[in-house]
Amino acid sequence: MPNMRWQKSSYSGANSECVEVCSVDDLIALRESDDGGVVIHTTRARFAALLRAAKAGEYDRRP
Repeated sequence: MPNMRWQKSSYSGANSECVEVCSVDDLIALRESDDGGVVIHTTRARFAALLRAAKAGEYDRRP
């Protein structure tokens, strides 16, 4: 998929190490910017659920 347009997190600033996201048909592709050869795919619904949970702070608490 050579024409993929990756978007970096706005929180990355000048730091080159961040998560990048790309829309591919009906899926969302994610990769780490410093290891672009490893790409994971998920559905839009699951990605939206992940973002909602992160914004709600569900991953802030450590056991």
